Amino acid sequence: MASTWLHWALLSAAFAALTAIFAKAGLQGVDSDYATLIRTAMILGVLAVFVVGTGKWSDPTTLAPRVWLFLGLSALATGASWVCYFRALQAGPTAQVAAIDKLSVLLVAVFALMFLGERPAGRDWLGIGLIAAGVAVLALRR
Repeated sequence: MASTWLHWALLSAAFAALTAIFAKAGLQGVDSDYATLIRTAMILGVLAVFVVGTGKWSDPTTLAPRVWLFLGLSALATGASWVCYFRALQAGPTAQVAAIDKLSVLLVAVFALMFLGERPAGRDWLGIGLIAAGVAVLALRR
């Protein structure tokens, strides 16, 4: 099913938007790093129930070392992203923080080119450039 990825990507965008709103509201009166820890613990619990409940649990010792390496690196990057995002949300306006966070679209394209050999077409780069320009317009207001 070719459109499955689009469905999940749109849902991801919607949940990411809700994440910003709920996080900003939840950061009132609590340290952002501590809030990130609580959020992570909650996610771990929910995902554990989901994976077991859907029958997707398997023996993690059967995973290849390369899988562990890149999942570990991804986990570190995710943790760093969440800590930085929550600190920015606690200190700044939600819409501007979320806009700057979307520079990840540009960075993903550049990193995918450098490390994965993915080559976006000219039209793709145009869209990525427009996203970057939109970030500048939204986030760099005074």
